[in-house]
Amino acid sequence: MRFNLNEFLIALSFALDFVEMDIFGIVTNHSKRVAYMSMRMAEKLGMSQREIFDIVSLSILHDNGASEKILHDKLKSEPMSSLQSIESKQEHGLKGEENVRDYPFLTDVRNVIKYHHENYDGTGFFQIKGDDIPVMAQIIKLADTVELNTSLNKVTIAEKRRIQDYVKSQEMSTFSPKIVNAFIDVSQTPHFWLDLKDEFIHASLQRNIPNFSVEMTFAQLHNITRVFSKIIDAKSTFTQVHSSELADKVAKMGEYYKKPDDEIYKLIIAADLHDIGKLAVSNAILDKPGRLDEEEFDAIKQHSYYTRLSLQEIQGFEDIMEWASNHHEKLNGKGYPYGKKGTELDFNSRLIACLDVYQALTENRPYRKAMTHRESSEILMGMIRDGSLDEQITSDVIGVFKK
Repeated sequence: MRFNLNEFLIALSFALDFVEMDIFGIVTNHSKRVAYMSMRMAEKLGMSQREIFDIVSLSILHDNGASEKILHDKLKSEPMSSLQSIESKQEHGLKGEENVRDYPFLTDVRNVIKYHHENYDGTGFFQIKGDDIPVMAQIIKLADTVELNTSLNKVTIAEKRRIQDYVKSQEMSTFSPKIVNAFIDVSQTPHFWLDLKDEFIHASLQRNIPNFSVEMTFAQLHNITRVFSKIIDAKSTFTQVHSSELADKVAKMGEYYKKPDDEIYKLIIAADLHDIGKLAVSNAILDKPGRLDEEEFDAIKQHSYYTRLSLQEIQGFEDIMEWASNHHEKLNGKGYPYGKKGTELDFNSRLIACLDVYQALTENRPYRKAMTHRESSEILMGMIRDGSLDEQITSDVIGVFKK
């Protein structure tokens, strides 16, 4: 399929921003601001449109390793580190580089994420010095440093000067002269700072990113979405393998129904991303051991709305968006967030909804232990009787996964 990289990139930024916001209280749009500043510096340096697109992509994705590490530590009940402390360790760059290996970049961007914390004078993690550091890594380093240490949503004239003075003071030590000069030049105009405000950053970035599409199979796309399924699953102690296990079950049922390979991979991608909206839900709610109150349950019911919101701009994802965001809808109209009825739910929406229930029942949750196949099947049969689930699909699922 012809796949628009811009649309997919913005959707992924949603995931990474919400991880950082929920865990550390960092204002959302961190990766978008880094991307915008990097884009403007790259333009000033005369980079090609392909290179500019890639530096925006890398900026959006630059902390993907940190996000995974943050959540991994959380699951292990280790003391929570700050994002700054995790960024001060080389592991997140190595992990991030590994994670983006299959991303369809347009130019050679090897080691940009790996080296995006190197200092120009060679005092970084890997002692890479000067122009041996990839220029894109140098640009992202400066943008990331500014964003992490400044509240860019509302910047006074005095703060602008302080930021510029700080960047100049780090010339030849932290930053290269040409990157410093590029930042100082682009940061002279009021529109640069206005574009960084919360209410403008999304549109500013979307409007200015060079537009590129590539030919990709859904199998190739799955190599990217499965990375983000790990980040989504790591959100809660009780969903460590939820999306990946759901994807496995979806694939198995796709084979059972003899669906075409492309459709199976679309189902797998929908499973990978179906809970992306949970990144917007507080862990205090997701991990609560007791019964949720009315407000908390209402917050939970919003997550599949956020899933739709994050995927709806991606052309070619129309089916994937529907299947992913319908996973809590019920045939009797009593599901959420839309209260759709059976006539509005296609076969694959019904399939993922059934498998999501089955997967959830067979997992440990804060309020109960994992159920056996038999126990889960009894609940599924009850949901057939009350009109929640498709009878034939549910019977097939019970049969296929019978232990």
